[in-house]
Amino acid sequence: MQKLKMFVLSLVMAFISISVQAQTTKKSTDETIQVKTSSVCNMCKKSLEKAMAYEKGVKSSSLDVNSQVLTVVFDSRKTNADNIRKTVNATGYDADDKPADARAYNKLDDCCKKENGVH
Repeated sequence: MQKLKMFVLSLVMAFISISVQAQTTKKSTDETIQVKTSSVCNMCKKSLEKAMAYEKGVKSSSLDVNSQVLTVVFDSRKTNADNIRKTVNATGYDADDKPADARAYNKLDDCCKKENGVH
C-alpha cells in the first residue's frame, strides 16, 4: 500500500511539473509594428492612441509626433498589421503607403490636416 501511495504521488508531481513547464514555454504572440502616419500635432497623437486603445488585441501604442511614427504592440492572435493600418486610416490618417479614409480625414480638426492641404 505504501508503494502505491508513493507511485501515485510521483505521478502527480510529474504531471504538475510538466504542466508548469508547458505554461512557461508558451510562445509569445506579441508583435510590434511601426506605422508611418500623416500626423502633425499632439491632438493627432491623442486621437491615434485612443483609436488604438479600442482596437481588439492592441496592448499599447505610442505616436512620436516628430517622426510621425506610431509604434503598436499587439497580440497576433487577435489582430494583425493590416487591421492596425486600417484603424489608422479610419481615424483619418495615412498609414505607410495606404491613404487615409477621406470622410475621416475631412472630420479632423484643421491643425491635424496635412500642412500642404493635399490629401
